[in-house]
Formats: sequence, C-alpha cells, structure tokens
Amino acid sequence: MSDKIFSALQFAMNAHSGQYRKSTKIPYIVHPIEVMQHLIRHNASENAIVAGILHDTLEDTKTKEQELCQTFGNRVTNLVVGASEPDKSLTWEERKRHTMNTLNASNDIDLLMVVCADKLSNISSIASDLKNLGDATWACFNRGREQQKWYYCSLAEIFAKHKNKSKIFEEYLLKISHVFGK
Repeated sequence: MSDKIFSALQFAMNAHSGQYRKSTKIPYIVHPIEVMQHLIRHNASENAIVAGILHDTLEDTKTKEQELCQTFGNRVTNLVVGASEPDKSLTWEERKRHTMNTLNASNDIDLLMVVCADKLSNISSIASDLKNLGDATWACFNRGREQQKWYYCSLAEIFAKHKNKSKIFEEYLLKISHVFGK
C-alpha cells in the first residue's frame, strides 16, 4: 500500500473518531476500510482508493474541501465531492436523486467505482443485519424497505451500464439481487 493510502486511513480515522455505524457499537472507520477493500480487490486506481477511504469525510465530519485538496489533491477531492450528498437539509429522496443524477451523468470510472464500493459495503451490512435481525433491520433507517429498495435498485440500473468496466458492478448487482430479490 502506498503512503497516500496510509495517510488517507489515518486522516479518516481521525475525522471519524468517536463515530459509530448506525444503531451499532461498530466504529465508523470500519465502513471506509470496507470500501477501500472493495476498491483494492477490483483494481481501482490509487486516487479512487484514497477517495473511497475519505468518501464520507465531507458529509459526516468537520472536514472541509480545502483541507482535503491541500492534503490529497484536486483529483481525490473531486471524487469525494462527487460521492457526497451536497445538502443535508434536502429530503432523503432529493439527496438520493442527486446521487443518481450525478452518476447517470458521469463516465468517470473512478467516481462510479467509489460510489459502488460505498453502496456495496452498505448493502452488505444490510444483508448481514437481515440475516441476524430479520425485518427489524429496516427500522434502523430513515426510510423503510420499499424506499431503500427503490434507491439501491435504481443504482443497480446505473451500475449495470458499466458492468463491462469492472467486476465491482457485477458484485453489486448480485448483492442487490440477494437482498431485494431483483
């Protein structure tokens, strides 16, 4: 692993310090590490791997774009911005539509892989929770099963257009099929 990847891990650990995964006692940093693992396994670029580690720092911590840019450069910062929801005051549906519109308009394989790895980590956690908790899993979310299905399956349609570019998209499609039966 490169120094840049180790720096991103350290940065993310500091930024997410004290945060936990939704409704768990699992340190939040586990999620960016899972995203990194998916990206490494699917031969993503170093910039995509670094952005994957940092993908939630703008959204969920006090980190500012300028700080990311100074530390990791324009390319990584642009990927993190592209993978982030721009305005937490918008409704859940508006934020999810923004993500889908951004991805639909993009041919940037790095951005598509970063978002796919993020969603793959999330849907894998959901699959694990469903196995352990059953339908009670959906109560942990701001929106229930049907809204989550709409979002994750809409992303699947976008990722399916790029499945010849990386196996990560195929892995996502298989996981969605497993969770939602689609």
